[in-house]
Amino acid sequence: MAGVFLFVVLLIVTFGVLLYFLRPTQTETAVQQHLTNIEANRIGTAEDGTTILMPETLSSLPWLDELIRELPGSLALATLIRQAGQKWHVTTVIVTSLIAAAAGGWLASSIIPLDLLNIAIAIVLGISPYLYLLIAREMRFRRCDALLPEAIDLMARGLRAGHAVPAVLEMVGQETADPLASEFQTLHEQMNLGLPLREAMLNLVDRVPRDDMRFLATAILLQKETGGNLAQILDKTAALARERARLRGQLRIYTAQGRITGWILCFAPFIMFGLISAVNWTYEKALFTDPTGLRIVYAGLFMMVVGILVIRKIIDIKI
Repeated sequence: MAGVFLFVVLLIVTFGVLLYFLRPTQTETAVQQHLTNIEANRIGTAEDGTTILMPETLSSLPWLDELIRELPGSLALATLIRQAGQKWHVTTVIVTSLIAAAAGGWLASSIIPLDLLNIAIAIVLGISPYLYLLIAREMRFRRCDALLPEAIDLMARGLRAGHAVPAVLEMVGQETADPLASEFQTLHEQMNLGLPLREAMLNLVDRVPRDDMRFLATAILLQKETGGNLAQILDKTAALARERARLRGQLRIYTAQGRITGWILCFAPFIMFGLISAVNWTYEKALFTDPTGLRIVYAGLFMMVVGILVIRKIIDIKI
C-alpha cells in the first residue's frame, strides 16, 4: 500500500512541477494573444472563417488532442518542442515524464531509505525530457545566431542584385544551413499561402525568439512601412549581429571560471560520496540512519541548490 501511495504522489508531484515550469510568462502570453488576434481578425482567415494555417496537433489521437489542449501549459510545451526542432507530440513528453518519474522513484525507494530524497530523484527524472528540450532549444538557437549574420549578408546582396524581399527570403532558406534554413523555408511557405510579410515575420520571431532575429524582423518591417535602403539597413544589422556574437564569446571566456566552479561544486560532493561509499559503506551510513544525519543531508542539498542558483545568476550576463 505504501508503494502505491508513493507512486501516486510521485505522479502528482512530477505533473505539478511540469505545469509550473511550462507556465507561460507575461511576455509569451502577450505575444501569443497578439498573434491570435492577428490570425483571427486580420489575416490567415478566409471569408468563410476557415484558417489557412494548419492547426498544431498535440497528440496523434484526436480525442486525446482535445483533452491535452485544455491542460494549462500544453501549448507552451508544444512551443518548446517546436523551438527545439523535435517532432514529438505533447503527449509523448508527458507520458515519458510520468514513466521516468515512476520508474526512478520506485528504483530509488528500493535502494535509498529516504523518502524525500526518493521524491527528489523521481522529480529530476520526471522533468528530464523537459530539460532535454531546453538544452536542445538552446543549442538550436545558438546555431541560428551563428548562421544569421551570413544569412543577412546574403539577403543584402540579393536586394542589391534586384531581387524582391520574398525572393531573398527564399534564397536564405535554400542557401543557408539548418536549422536557420528550415525556419526561412517555413517563412516563405507561409507567405506563399497568403500570409502578409508582417505576420509571417512575427511568426518567425515566435519560433526563434532571439534578439538578433528580432532586430532583423524590425529592420524589414520598418523599411516596409517607412521606406529606405533595405540593403544598407541589413548591412548594419549583420554588423550588429556579429558584434553581439563577439561580445558573447568574450563573456563566455570571462565567466569560464565561474561556470567551472559551479560544475565542480555540483558534482564533487556526489563523487566523493560514491568513492567513500565504495571503500567503506558503514562510514557514511549514519547519514541515513540517524535523524541528525538526515537533517545534514537535506540541509546540504538545499544549500547546494542555492549556491548553484547564485553562481548561475552571477555569470548570466545579458547583452
